Amino acid sequence: MSDNIISVKDLKTYFFLSTGIVKAVDGVSFDLKKGQTMGIVGESGSGKSVTASSIMRLLPPNVGKIEGGKILFEGKDIVTMSQKELLSIRGKDISMIFQDPMTSLDPVYKIGYQIKEVIRAHQKIDEKEVERRAVEALRMVGIPEPENRMDAYPHEFSGGMRQRVMIAMAIVCNPKLIIADEPTTALDVTVQAQVLNLLSDLQKKINTAILLITHNLGVVWDVCDTVMVMYAGKTVEYATTKSLYSNSYHPYTWGLLDSMPKLNQDSSKELTAIEGSPPDLKLTGGSCNFHNRCPYAEDICYEKAPQLIEIEEGHFVACHFQTKESKLCRR
Repeated sequence: MSDNIISVKDLKTYFFLSTGIVKAVDGVSFDLKKGQTMGIVGESGSGKSVTASSIMRLLPPNVGKIEGGKILFEGKDIVTMSQKELLSIRGKDISMIFQDPMTSLDPVYKIGYQIKEVIRAHQKIDEKEVERRAVEALRMVGIPEPENRMDAYPHEFSGGMRQRVMIAMAIVCNPKLIIADEPTTALDVTVQAQVLNLLSDLQKKINTAILLITHNLGVVWDVCDTVMVMYAGKTVEYATTKSLYSNSYHPYTWGLLDSMPKLNQDSSKELTAIEGSPPDLKLTGGSCNFHNRCPYAEDICYEKAPQLIEIEEGHFVACHFQTKESKLCRR
């Protein structure tokens, strides 16, 4: 039996708009093992959040559609599941922490009610036990006086505390997979560290896998076992975190790593940036999506899209010039 909690195979999610078809996710593949953490990184618009929404099947109706690929959760394909099957795993086996704690909670309902609603949806237990589990979830995420805070409304919490409430809702049913979509957005640096440490501690307690979407490459190094780099809807590199940081292969990954500020860097110098802009996702597919920004691009990059191949054990890259036999020399 596979030790992967989820396996995504060549996932394609498109948005059908009046102006054309937007290929938001156009060939994403990765595996996440049980109890491990995987990071998804890339610029805004690269398809990270759409990948997460596809896994949860939370796409805009009549606009967003999964056009191809498989999402295997414990061997079962989420893409082909009925609504009844989806409702049985959402919130129970797979939970999601959305990126904005300020708007993710319903402002007209008390915190306790919203947490208990999740428990009632998936577990048939008496009301006393529902209350106990909700209070315990708040206690686990470090909310002081959880019994009293059950009766508070979202506006009575700070941003960091609201994010903790969101995490409590995500873990209250002991999920096998937590999708954290930029869980530290809009939080100050101190609270960001607290939230990430909290997720790490909870992972050890309930042995859940975490799919972490983030812009912060420093966070990925600290908490992730594996990492996938996305660009313009595609997986361009996928490897263990140690392998990717010490020996990355895709020019886009090089650009991301070079753009990170370093402690020993001269503060008077400008940060390194990747020149140019991401492509229009309505026009991608016939070439390497990074060709217009890549300093190593040649004719083949304009004519043909590279395939994601394994060039070292567990290290996958989508670049015409990176193969098992030959490697592109970084300038």
